[in-house]
Amino acid sequence: MSGAEPQRSFIEQARRAQIVDAAVETIAEKGFAKASLAQIAERAGVSKGVISYHFAGKDELIELVVTQVYERIGAYVQPRLAEQQAEGGWLRAYIQSVAAYMQGHPTQLAALAEIFHNFRTGDGSPHYGIASGEPLFAALEQAFREGQERGEFRAFDARVMAVSLQSGIDAMFAYWSAYPEHDLAAHARELADLFEHATRA
Repeated sequence: MSGAEPQRSFIEQARRAQIVDAAVETIAEKGFAKASLAQIAERAGVSKGVISYHFAGKDELIELVVTQVYERIGAYVQPRLAEQQAEGGWLRAYIQSVAAYMQGHPTQLAALAEIFHNFRTGDGSPHYGIASGEPLFAALEQAFREGQERGEFRAFDARVMAVSLQSGIDAMFAYWSAYPEHDLAAHARELADLFEHATRA
């Protein structure tokens, strides 16, 4: 009995990941409003009942989509940041590695954009408003503060710089989504130059 439980857990995790991937593709292709559970199930090759077994509803599935996409971004970016910790090198590594990941995963970017613009709470407010970015803002703020303490960065308001940095990255992706022919890698290099000049000691 105990040997069967881990296998079942693995199967369930694999099934949930399969459904999440199908949701990403469906939302990116059809848009958030038209991406029904039935269409997601069809793309995943399962019945709608299977989705209902694994998820309480579309809201829970969408939240897991966002969580897993960010986890995948983190898994790609973190090792590259670790290599560039000295002398503020993490700043360029962060901007360019996030851009590199998204350039290789445009479907995930399209799905996130649809979710962020259209996923609403019960009262009609955005589910992922500015406050949802607080963990990321806090992490960037802390990284800037630590760089200031080491003398790598000049004196500035670390929270303002953190919000400005992430806003610049978000705008970069929004522009690239609107103009796919735009050179995303070159944009990321220019953005890194901009923030290095703005922050260096």
